[in-house]
Amino acid sequence: MLKFRRALIGVAVLAAAGLAAPGAMAQGDYPSRPIVLVNPYAVGGSADLLGRALAKELGDLLGQSVIVENKAGGGASIGAAFVAKAAPDGYTLLLGTAAAHTVTPLATKVAYHGVDDFEFIGMVANVPNVLTVHPSVPAKTLKEFIALAKSEPGKLSYASAGMGSSPHIGAETFKHAAGVELLHVPYKGAAPAVNDMVAGVAQVGFLNISAVLPFVKSNRLRALAYGGSKRSPDMPDVPTFAEAGVANSEMGSWYSLAAPAKTPAAVVDKLAAALQTVQSKPEFKRLLLAQNAEPMPQMKAQAAEFIRVDGKRLAELVQATGMKLQN
Repeated sequence: MLKFRRALIGVAVLAAAGLAAPGAMAQGDYPSRPIVLVNPYAVGGSADLLGRALAKELGDLLGQSVIVENKAGGGASIGAAFVAKAAPDGYTLLLGTAAAHTVTPLATKVAYHGVDDFEFIGMVANVPNVLTVHPSVPAKTLKEFIALAKSEPGKLSYASAGMGSSPHIGAETFKHAAGVELLHVPYKGAAPAVNDMVAGVAQVGFLNISAVLPFVKSNRLRALAYGGSKRSPDMPDVPTFAEAGVANSEMGSWYSLAAPAKTPAAVVDKLAAALQTVQSKPEFKRLLLAQNAEPMPQMKAQAAEFIRVDGKRLAELVQATGMKLQN
């Protein structure tokens, strides 16, 4: 009897220490220690800025620090795989991207499933891309650009941030919708692509608005169409692709918040509620506005469905165009 009582006391002590019934503890006391938010890209850039702002706001709401860890490489697959294999307890999260969840898994073999290995907490934001041209290109409107491209198939070259990047995919989406041929010149990031565009080496670009906006404002590049659902307040005279006559050509870099699959529903619910609150905060809205980012309201199942549909769209685009996602 004495041994039995001691065993019961031992179980109680373990439970109190959080070493027993981890699922129950995660749901009841979460979070009880710092959370890691993995950014699958290097330090710097729009993803890093967004991730660190999101981490701070989530930490303030949850009462625990949210620490950003950059695990770059492999087309965002290194960071995504790390989170997919982490303990499903809500203490390791992923700043998800199209590359991590749809592009890289479609292009190559990775150590995770882009959708099934994650619990999606919600979407965060979308940063649109812009179709810009060097001033030497005679087209002043998207209609004129399409006519020019059709008159000289494959002669105009466009710069992207790399094979499989959102600018690459956006450009191929536009080409398919508009029925034009453009020569793809991939760069290792947006910065060198913009530099060559400004120098006139590359004539056309499908790049993130934050990368090209200073050059558009200084008239060193000309913006013809915006990849968002509505016009940018920083470029109010530039129409969206739909307004300019090419529907279904919206393009941009979306970001999500995800946890490993099998993370307790109560933990996902708490994180989703916190994410919704962050998105409603004026300071976070100002950050998004400064990046010309569009908030995305989809949470949990809606986010997972959005990413599934986006993956299906991309797979169909690759099949229809023969697009290569890797060198």
